Amino acid sequence: MLTRHSYAVLLILLLAGIASFSKINQQPIHKNKKPNILLIVADDLGYSDLGCFGSDIETPNIDQLAGKGIIFSNFHTAPMCAPTRAMLLSGNDNHIAGMGRQSINSEFFGYEGHLTNRIATIPQVLKQAGYHTYMAGKWHLGMRPEDNPHKKGFDHSYVLLRGAGNHYNDQGIFKNTPTSLYTEDGKPAKWRDGDYSTDFYTDKIIEYIELNKNDDKAFFAFAAYTSPHWPLQVDEKFWKKYKGKYDKGYEELRKKRLKTLKKAGIIPKNTQLPPLHPDISPWDSLTEKQQKIEARKMELYAGMVDNLDYNIGRLINYLKSIGEYENTMIVFMSDNGAAAEDFYYNDYFGPFLKKHFVNDYENMGKPNSFISYGPQWAEAGSAPYKYFKGYTTEGGMIAPIIITGPGVNRKNEIHNNFTTLVDLAPTFYEISGSTYPDTYNGNKIYPLKGESLLPFLSGKNNETHSEDYVFALEHSLRSMVRKGDWKITNISRPFNIDSFKLYNIKNDLAEIHDLKEKEPEKFQKLIEEWKKYKAETRLLTKRQNQSE
Repeated sequence: MLTRHSYAVLLILLLAGIASFSKINQQPIHKNKKPNILLIVADDLGYSDLGCFGSDIETPNIDQLAGKGIIFSNFHTAPMCAPTRAMLLSGNDNHIAGMGRQSINSEFFGYEGHLTNRIATIPQVLKQAGYHTYMAGKWHLGMRPEDNPHKKGFDHSYVLLRGAGNHYNDQGIFKNTPTSLYTEDGKPAKWRDGDYSTDFYTDKIIEYIELNKNDDKAFFAFAAYTSPHWPLQVDEKFWKKYKGKYDKGYEELRKKRLKTLKKAGIIPKNTQLPPLHPDISPWDSLTEKQQKIEARKMELYAGMVDNLDYNIGRLINYLKSIGEYENTMIVFMSDNGAAAEDFYYNDYFGPFLKKHFVNDYENMGKPNSFISYGPQWAEAGSAPYKYFKGYTTEGGMIAPIIITGPGVNRKNEIHNNFTTLVDLAPTFYEISGSTYPDTYNGNKIYPLKGESLLPFLSGKNNETHSEDYVFALEHSLRSMVRKGDWKITNISRPFNIDSFKLYNIKNDLAEIHDLKEKEPEKFQKLIEEWKKYKAETRLLTKRQNQSE
């Protein structure tokens, strides 16, 4: 016979069982047999701008991704936006993909100005493997109807066709497109005044995933943000928390970033800063008013990065709410080094911009202002590397990247293995069980240039590439070749092969010491690799490829 105490015990056990069953039912059930892939690309984000890289800018959501995955501190992109996007989506060289020179459209091989039929894109390959494919943000890979992401494998897309736009409205920033051009699923789309770019693109990615969240197909989502690309515009609630933090100037911030990068374990303790770019005026040569304006530029930039992180938090929380976070490989990266351009004062772009934007101090950061932070702050964002966006020095090509999710068995780690953006496509294909084809739409296509990172991510291998792996790149007559710890770089114009310099990147991150005379054999071997690359990609190093 059960006593009152026995009934009480049974009741407690019963309630505990119900609670336990309820918790089990609340656990996410991954319907997808394959992992989802979320590729997040920040636009012109500097190497040292993330909290997990030691930055003063608050990025807790991105840092959370780093805590669950891997930071690669030696990841390389192309030096400009469009070639990076072409290489990223194709897994191939920018010339093979058709984007040999940003803003150039021609009949020459490699300089078509749009994605060619020599490659197949990530969404095209994954779509054949049964994936939903979505994109929101910056396209910058051709403006013809046949170049649209809708024709390049994306089921749904909302994109800015050109390389930059106002973050709050469709006021164009280029004379030949006075209204910014957007499309949704290949059809012209209107921007709703007041919508902020990063918020809106996040809304779109969530909207697209929501469409098919209940079926058994995985998704590939490409969040191609336009932040923190100029013009620097963001709501006050994001930038005002940084007010006063940059009053000591860009040279001091550069030194501070060097220290914090070392403290975070991103760079070696003995790393030095290279000399400043010759275009930069010393901070103490500026007037008090000029310093005030400069400090505000950096406050706005920090606010844009802060808002970007906030929206990445929205994506993370959404994936958790639908039970797909643990089943999603997330890659966060920047597309190139920090941006030094300032079109407002450019002889060609400036007159149009000054008609439509007002850069008075009190107006800075608002929808009708056009602020860029220039080479002075870009040098701080690229610390400790030489120069910035546009150059084939490390400062123009090295970028932050974080990878987490399925297939990543290394957690909260920093790795200095040499990796590049062409490694991502083969990584996605391997984890999704896809095969890159020999032909696509009846055209023979070039083989992938990169190698899957999955063996390293999973812990099977301790290296990402062999010592014999060669990575070469040319854009706008600036060139580089990397093999192991050795690199040759040529940033001269007009192009002259004798202008290549040789660096040992392992011992000289800042590319200060040219070893061409001391290591002639190493130098010559890399020059031979350059010649092979030039022949394969049919580079134009004469006047046909020069616009300046």
